[in-house]
Amino acid sequence: MLIGLISDTHGLLRNEVFTVFEGVDHILHAGDVGNEEILIELAAIAPVTAVWGNTDGFALRSQLPEVATLELAGWSITVVHGHMQAAARAERMALEFQTDLVVFGHSHTPEVVRVGSVLAVNPGSAGPPRFRQPVAVALATLETTGISTRRVDLVPR
Repeated sequence: MLIGLISDTHGLLRNEVFTVFEGVDHILHAGDVGNEEILIELAAIAPVTAVWGNTDGFALRSQLPEVATLELAGWSITVVHGHMQAAARAERMALEFQTDLVVFGHSHTPEVVRVGSVLAVNPGSAGPPRFRQPVAVALATLETTGISTRRVDLVPR
């Protein structure tokens, strides 16, 4: 199963996302969506599970959970923005949310870290460039033998 991982769009859904996410089975959006139109456009690609982030307004907060848990291809997954933790870092997310895969955002820093049996992934920020971080998304492949991820930069560095 192929999953598109995205976060921190902040109201900007780049055309490159449609190309990168072509053929994904599901999309996980880890917050700071920006507006409902982003989710509608992503849903045209594949089903979307999204959470709200600290910059999302009341409209999105009333529609989306702060933390989403789901199961895909037999793997337990948590999606969270990460703003409620002192530092949204992969190690902390893996320890706090004991699922097979934790997808988070907030820091705009792409990272993939395994802590024990938990794989924590921040796909980076897909929206406007901030903090000199890459503009990126990620793809996760869920197989019976394990979960693998690949970062895809949307804007050349």
